[in-house]
Amino acid sequence: MSEDETHPAATGGASLRARLLWRVLPSLAVTWLAGSAIAIGVAWVLTERAFDRALLDDAHALAANVVERDGRPAMGLSADGIKAVLSDQREQVFFSLVRADGSVVAGEGAPLARAPDRAVPVRFADRRYQGQDLRTVELVRDGREPFAIVVGQTTHYRSELIERLLVDAVLPQALLLLALGAWLRWAVGRELRPLAQLHEGLDRRDAADLRPIELGPASADVERLGGAVNALMARVGAGVQAQREFAGNVAHELRTPLAGIRALADYGLAHREPAVWEAQLRAILASQERASHLIDQLLALALADEARDGIRLEAIRVDEIAREALLQTLPKARAAGVDLGAVGLDAEVRALGHAGLVEGIVHNLVDNALRHASRPAGARAHVTLHLGVEDDAVRLAVSDDGPGIDAERRGQLLRRWEHGAEAGRKGVGSGLGLAIVQRYVDLLGGRFELAAAPEGGLLASVRLPRADAGKPESVERAEHVERTGT
Repeated sequence: MSEDETHPAATGGASLRARLLWRVLPSLAVTWLAGSAIAIGVAWVLTERAFDRALLDDAHALAANVVERDGRPAMGLSADGIKAVLSDQREQVFFSLVRADGSVVAGEGAPLARAPDRAVPVRFADRRYQGQDLRTVELVRDGREPFAIVVGQTTHYRSELIERLLVDAVLPQALLLLALGAWLRWAVGRELRPLAQLHEGLDRRDAADLRPIELGPASADVERLGGAVNALMARVGAGVQAQREFAGNVAHELRTPLAGIRALADYGLAHREPAVWEAQLRAILASQERASHLIDQLLALALADEARDGIRLEAIRVDEIAREALLQTLPKARAAGVDLGAVGLDAEVRALGHAGLVEGIVHNLVDNALRHASRPAGARAHVTLHLGVEDDAVRLAVSDDGPGIDAERRGQLLRRWEHGAEAGRKGVGSGLGLAIVQRYVDLLGGRFELAAAPEGGLLASVRLPRADAGKPESVERAEHVERTGT
């Protein structure tokens, strides 16, 4: 066994190959021992029966040659005849002809001979005679005077045969067991080699190397393990990339508002007029709000990037989510002087999605529209949310009456840090709102489009899969949830 199998690993246990071998080989050894014991036991019984049958045949042969003389049993064979019947080249054979009264007519006397027991016509026994172990059979015959033939045979050849059976049966099986153990060790090592490659590949990697690990031909279990490890590394890599982007975005984008806040504070401290202090404090508050909004959007993007594999879609009520989101946004709309309304929230609309992501979509679309809605002199800007069902999709759209976006620029706005021309001049927004919506829609398996609004501004439309496709919807009618200032 190699050093890597016996040397304790970091977990304090032996290698997987050693553990498998120690689980399998003892079981094989116990099975082999049990099988060998059963085989030897059966061979022993069959051998004993064969020898006993031969011994009984000799007794029958002698009994067939017993004659009556003067009304009493006597041996009808000569010494040579008896020797011919009981001839055996390997063992010594003894016999006795015993009358009913226990007297020996021919052959060996006591202790081999004994009075016949008429209740047991054939009886085998192991005896000790003249310092040797004998196997004897006693054959009792009825007649005018009952008699018994007792034949005994030494057991040297029997013992020798059993020993040979032990050697011939156990030794080859022991060698076969050793060969099987060696083959198992090689086969287990071969099957686990890809696992060792996986371990070595991970051990050589540094924290920044999250490339997939290549495995050679392996079993399905090891391939699934390698696939799971590579999938985990891909998710970790995506999370690390999202964290890097988040850190880089925060460092890059917060530098300007923080520097502006510092400049405003320094300017206010350089003057003694309360009016200047108030103006600077209001400017600092506005900058802080923009920085907080930027941080929220950066966090939303980072969380969306990390959640790409953990989103669970389910049937949700889009109308309820949109209504709640609009109610939360009304104070901001009032403060911005924007008339916020909705169309299609009176009907139940179900989509296959995620409540948190859909809420984020509504908030970002409405917030983007509030920032870019136009405010002509003497009039209020308008932002409207539209909800409806088109074929097998739920359509959620937000329109404004702002300056709008040229067709060639609309695709660019879905990328991060892209502003509309008017937003860039006004210095509002961070260029992340529509990028967040695009990311959320991708996670939900929907579609996001930008088009010109009927009011002249921008129409941002999101289509999500319906949860109740095929179910007829009531005709939707227009309504305003609430108009600010009305």
